[in-house]
Amino acid sequence: MPLGQGLASAAQHSAAGPDFAALMAAYAPFEPQPHLAVAVSGGGDSMALALLAHDWAAARGGRITALTVDHGLRPEAAAEAAQVAAWCAARGIDHAILTRSGASPVSGIQAFARAARYALLENWCRDHFVLHLLLAHQREDQAETMVMRAASGSGVDGLAGMASIVERGAVRLLRPLLGVPRATLRAYLLARGQDWIEDPSNRNPAFTRVRIRDALSRSPAKPSHEHGTARAAREAEQARYLARFVTLDPTGFATIDPLAFAAPEAIGIKALGAVLATISGSDFPPRTERIERLYRALAEGSAQDRTLGGCLILRRQGRILVCREPAAVAAPRPIAPGEVTRWDGRFWIALGAAAPDGLTVGALGADAPIIAREQRKSAALRLPVALRASVPALRDSKGMVAVPALGYFKRCRKEAETTACRIEFRPVRSLTGAGFTIV
Repeated sequence: MPLGQGLASAAQHSAAGPDFAALMAAYAPFEPQPHLAVAVSGGGDSMALALLAHDWAAARGGRITALTVDHGLRPEAAAEAAQVAAWCAARGIDHAILTRSGASPVSGIQAFARAARYALLENWCRDHFVLHLLLAHQREDQAETMVMRAASGSGVDGLAGMASIVERGAVRLLRPLLGVPRATLRAYLLARGQDWIEDPSNRNPAFTRVRIRDALSRSPAKPSHEHGTARAAREAEQARYLARFVTLDPTGFATIDPLAFAAPEAIGIKALGAVLATISGSDFPPRTERIERLYRALAEGSAQDRTLGGCLILRRQGRILVCREPAAVAAPRPIAPGEVTRWDGRFWIALGAAAPDGLTVGALGADAPIIAREQRKSAALRLPVALRASVPALRDSKGMVAVPALGYFKRCRKEAETTACRIEFRPVRSLTGAGFTIV
């Protein structure tokens, strides 16, 4: 297990580290005696963040819990997680190891690992009622992200980089170190006598980010405060646009007012991308040039049904409807009594302990007309079939059991079995941020 710079030279360093209290002030207010979660891989950046956050929370009568994810993708991962646990224990920091189970992909490993990591971290925070999850991305990470996004055609937001704060349904993701150089964090660790782990994948040139990191080390980029200011201004304008022109329905689709296309095109294109990401259950919108083509077609009044980014875009009775593309919906999967899960990146599902065994959750799909015939008077069922087809439905070996999002429960089932299920539209990426307030 390769470790970071040895501790022999620690005495030569006296860096106090960044002014963490000033960095955290940007995210205030926090609850009294705050309990923060910190994602800690054991690398230098995350170990520095854990120590800084621990001192910050303790000074306010609070505490942190360090969370280490074992993706199961490297044989060394379990031992590294155990090492982080030992370091945290030595400093009186609570620690938990989150382990991923299931098969691993043969390609797209970094993207897969990232998605799995965030899911585990956010679920832990939700289950333990922790409102703030700190991430250790620092200045060089931000520069690399900006280069990668610009190269992939993400447009203006590629230059804006990672957001310092992202509000999810149950947790705020905070990145207080985005303006802090890696060298400052390493010097701080050495001054504190704290070692760290070097991840060998950070030196593997097979990964795009590693190649960009190598190039930037020879000609470093310096993301400035202006990028963050510009991003904040664009996001505020986009939020106003979305509030005025876009309506979300709890069954999982969006309605766009045609008057939206009278607004400035740049804002409209970004807002359309946000709608597509939300309705598809994705973390990110499609490529900018594809959104631009769709936006201009809609602005010109095209009545043709279109698909983009896992969404189906329809024009019906003067309205533009954006719903999940039925062909892109997640495959059906078993769901056990008492299980709480997110399905298709869009719906939060809590199945009660009284529910029967042997249920699966999947898209309503071709059964939509059958439900419509049985519930002719339901307002939800007067929606176009394409909008209803992607809502989650519960089935057993004999067929349909319930479609809670549409208020449908099979009559021959006992009420205790069919109503003990909550399904809510909670996409991975909310349309304008969670917006919850800490008091």
